[in-house]
Parts: sequence; structure tokens; C-alpha cells
Amino acid sequence: MFDPDRVFLGITATGWTNDDFPMIGDGIPFEQCVSEIALAGFHGCSVGHKFPTDPDTLRSALSLRGLRVTEPWASTYFTAKDMRERTISDFRRQLAFMEAMGGAEIVVAELGHAVHQQPVALFSNRPVLDDTSWRALVTGLDELGRIAADQGMRLCYHHHMGTAVQNRADVDRLLADTDPGLVHLLLDTGHLRWAGDDPLALVQDHASRIKHVHLKDLRPDVLERARREDLSFHDAVMAGIFTVPGDGMLDFGPVLGSLADAGYEGWLVVEAEQDPAKAHPLTYALKAREYLRKATGL
Repeated sequence: MFDPDRVFLGITATGWTNDDFPMIGDGIPFEQCVSEIALAGFHGCSVGHKFPTDPDTLRSALSLRGLRVTEPWASTYFTAKDMRERTISDFRRQLAFMEAMGGAEIVVAELGHAVHQQPVALFSNRPVLDDTSWRALVTGLDELGRIAADQGMRLCYHHHMGTAVQNRADVDRLLADTDPGLVHLLLDTGHLRWAGDDPLALVQDHASRIKHVHLKDLRPDVLERARREDLSFHDAVMAGIFTVPGDGMLDFGPVLGSLADAGYEGWLVVEAEQDPAKAHPLTYALKAREYLRKATGL
């Protein structure tokens, strides 16, 4: 299915600790998080707010456990007033960090006017851009993509609930308006399904642009409630909307098969923002790893 020399399985730290809501999993230390990721059998992990910021220190801790960094996150604010230069500066700093860690991808999402970190209804408050703001976003992404490409790296855009690029129509427009050689796509199965769209259809239509994948499942009862009540992102996460692949409603077989048929290479990263007080992190990491072992052969 996938070439094991070219496709790798990772997991984010969001089952243990959460960057958007730092109080979630506040008592779980960095060492426990990465040790359990390694114990579960993953090849790498994302970087969280508890991780060492010095590349040498982090590299040592991860190498001890046989792990690599899957991606760093760089927020962009091209649609916010007077934030362009700071966005570019922050991106360069994260790019240098990822280069020092030996990675190839950097993940970005536009957070100008985003509401996923706010205690407000998600669907009814998420930003919708006018043409001027949209142009600022796509030209800014092309610029960041060129900076990354010049250093042998790839920019991967993460569509995200509560942001200006949330659903399939937003993703289609973003891909149409950005340079395909500079701006690639991070497919997040959970975010796209929550937005009301089909991850498989997106893969079938845009496989060539997908260079990074977050595998996130959903609990159907919580999803229905989140839509019905227009919950905030925080409240939906705390109610358990997300879970690991194989534990929810999504059929990952066709999605993974289509990616494999398209020759996908890179990271397949489990991401399930959960409250560790309700969903024991190592238990769910092991569950995800076993499911993906059967589904991918990796």
C-alpha cells in the first residue's frame, strides 16, 4: 500500500496536552508525553508548548526514544492589521527550527480573526474574508511558500475549524488561488468532516497538492450536538468530538487507499485533541497505532 521507506506514522501531542487550551493535560510532563508516543510505536511527533525550544535539547530527547519531529506549527496573520512582517518573521524562525530538526514540512494556518480559541459559537462566528483580505492571504502564502522552497522545505496549509479556511469550498479556492509549486495542503480528516465535507472526495480531487496528513476521527453523537448547538471549539473538544482513527465514525480505508494510489509520501499523523482525564493518552495512542498497522501495513 504505502512504501515504508517513504511514509511514516506520527502523532501529535494533543492527546496529552493542548496548545490552544494549555490547562488541558497541564499535569502531564513532556517526558511522559514523548515516552508514551515512542512506546506506542510511532516514528515521530509534533511539537507542543511543553517541548524544549532548543533544537539540540529536543533532538537529544527525541533521539533517545527513536522519534523525529513531524512538523512545527506557524500561525499566519495576513488578514489582521499590520501583522504581515511579524508573520513572515515568525515563519522564518519556525522554518529555521524545523531545518535544525531535520524536517521537511512546516504547517501553517491563517488565524487572523479566527475564533477556535475563543469561547464563542464556532460556525456562526468564524471569519469570512472579503476579496481584499483573501488576496492578502493567498499572496502572503505564496511568499512564505517561496521562502520555504528556497530552503528545500515545503509549506503545508492546514484548513481548520473556526478559521477563514474551514470547509471544502474554502480549500478549493485556496488551492486555485495559490501557486501549486509553493503552497501544499495538509489534509485534516476530522476538521473537514466537522465542516460538513468528505475527506475522500478531497483526496480524489486534490491528491497532488496533499503533502501532509492529520488523521482525526469523530464521535458521531458529539458531532451532531456540536452542529445542533453550534458549540465553541473548546466545548466540543471537551465533550469528546475528536478521537483516534478506528474509534469513531470515519472510514479511513478508502482515504488511505486513495492516498497510496496517488503515490503519497511523507507523514501520516494521528491527531485527536482529547481531555486526557477522560481519554487515557497511551491507551488511545496504542489503539490508533494498531488500527493504522492493519490499515496501512506500516
